Amino acid sequence: MISLDVTLKNKSGIHARPASLLVKEAAKFKSQIKLIKGEKEYNAKSIMGILSMGAQKGDNITFQAEGEDETQAIKALETLVDNNFGE
Repeated sequence: MISLDVTLKNKSGIHARPASLLVKEAAKFKSQIKLIKGEKEYNAKSIMGILSMGAQKGDNITFQAEGEDETQAIKALETLVDNNFGE
């Protein structure tokens, strides 16, 4: 299992469009992928879970992946966040 801590820098945080992009990216991998915000964990492959997180600009979240392609999954999600979800 590997983890990555990130700070959201895009203007609107994770609203509908970034959540959709995140779920689509996570779905490409076989690994189990979770987002952790505070004390709560969210399934990165569930749009409803991600939207319920209510992540905003400046929030710290942790990506956690476990499985055969965990390294690639974390790198892909890191790139998505680093690119501000294409905003």
